[in-house]
Amino acid sequence: MSGAATAGLVLLVVWAFEVSLERAAVLAPVIVVAFGAAAGVVLIWAKVGWESLGRSRRPWLVVGIAAAALALIAALSLLGVNLPRE
Repeated sequence: MSGAATAGLVLLVVWAFEVSLERAAVLAPVIVVAFGAAAGVVLIWAKVGWESLGRSRRPWLVVGIAAAALALIAALSLLGVNLPRE
């Protein structure tokens, strides 16, 4: 099972970053550690967010504001709005 997961991660990196299969295979331990660390960070922040949401007085308001902010960012990105640069 772990071999299949490692092969899948290597193929994902080959596809996403357009590196050679040989180079990605050599970097397989680094790829596995990086994906594991990223998954750990996502899980920790998801737990923190869930507990914080549970402690808030109006959790649906918080969820609504977060969803509206994400929808606004997605809409502006699709429209091609660029922020001014200095």
